[in-house]
Formats: sequence, C-alpha cells, structure tokens
Amino acid sequence: MDVDRNADTLVARIAAAIGEPARTRMLYCLLDGRARTSTELAVVAEVSPSTASIHLHRLKAAHLVEVQAQGRHRYYRLAGRNVGRALEGLSVLAGGSRDKFVPNTPSRLRGARTCYDHMAGSLAVALHDRMQTLRWLAARSQGDDNRYELTPGGARAFEALGIDVRTTLALRRRFAYACLDWSERRPHLGGALAAALLRVALHRKWVLQDLESRSLEVTGLGRREMLSRFGLRI
Repeated sequence: MDVDRNADTLVARIAAAIGEPARTRMLYCLLDGRARTSTELAVVAEVSPSTASIHLHRLKAAHLVEVQAQGRHRYYRLAGRNVGRALEGLSVLAGGSRDKFVPNTPSRLRGARTCYDHMAGSLAVALHDRMQTLRWLAARSQGDDNRYELTPGGARAFEALGIDVRTTLALRRRFAYACLDWSERRPHLGGALAAALLRVALHRKWVLQDLESRSLEVTGLGRREMLSRFGLRI
C-alpha cells in the first residue's frame, strides 16, 4: 500500500509540473527532440526570462527536462523518450497538434560546416545518428556527461577509414562526445575522433571546404562514400 501511495504522489507531482500552461508550452516545444535555451523557451511560454528559469527548474526537478552546457549557453531538452511518449499520449487525448521546428540558419551552413575542427550541420547530425544506429558509439558509464567510447565494431570501422584509434585516444583532449549542433539543436560527434574524421573527409575529397566561410560542400564521391561506408543517403 505504501508503494502505491508513493507512486500516486510521484504521478501527482509530475502531473502538476506539466499542468501549468507555460510549462506545457515549453515541453511541447521540446517534443521534436531538439534542445533550446531558456531565453527561447521563455518566448515560447510567453513569460519573462526569470519566470522561465523558475519553470525550467520545476521541470528539471520532476525529471521532465535535462540541461546541457555548451560553451556559455545552457540548453534544455526532454529527459528521455518516456517523457516524449507521455506528452504524445496527452496530445492524442487533447486532440491537438504542434508546429515543427524550422531552423533559420542559412542553408549552405545548415547542410554541412565545420565546428572548430570537426563537422557540424545536418550532415554531421545524420552521421552521429547513423553511428549510434550501427552501435559504433557507447555512452561512457561513469559520470562523464555526453562522452562516448567506441565499441569493438566502431573501432574496426574507424580503423577501416584510416583513423589510428589508439593514437587518437592518447591525445590530451576529449576523445568523443555529443556536441550540440546550434542549427539542428541535436547532437553531432565532437572531440578528437570527430576531428580525425573531418581530416579524412577533406583528404579524400568527400567534402570541400569554403576558404571564406565554415561551410562544407559534399562531393559526388562523398555522397557515394557516405552511402557505402555508413549506409547514409545524402
């Protein structure tokens, strides 16, 4: 009976956290899987930035959202697929629909660009997703937020690309991690491994770099290699 009461209390707390209109608008804004800043969510919720921070703290305490620091910004996203499924279920009951996220980044930068020394944009996000689908990446199990290790299959795949995984691991920097993409608001691969992948892509002319900007052009060869090596159709 105590277990049932405890579950009832937890459900009531979650329902109360969702049940405020401003917080509901924030949650549904995040339902597309992309992360947003508190400032952006304040606009969506039609509240002041300070009030938005209070709401986000409440949602975080209820384990409905999680926060990721990226440089000087803090981005919020739903805390897992279970939250998304619950919100989708509530939408079915309510009979409502939500507008999709539309990035306003210039298309030449949104498609493919550099992020420091690794790839970013929709191409890099798609590569990140594909690497996870192929089970090349495994999340670190002990306290290192957003960091990845290579699975045995992933290590073999990157070695086949001509990347010396052991040497890359020995560099004095993070090996691999989920770097939040500022145009797609979803992660791409960052770190020494991602930098090595970009070097390979440039050397083999899978992508060409615009010398006057950060944009990358995917070549015909690059499209074929993305399909054959990653199963990714560009």
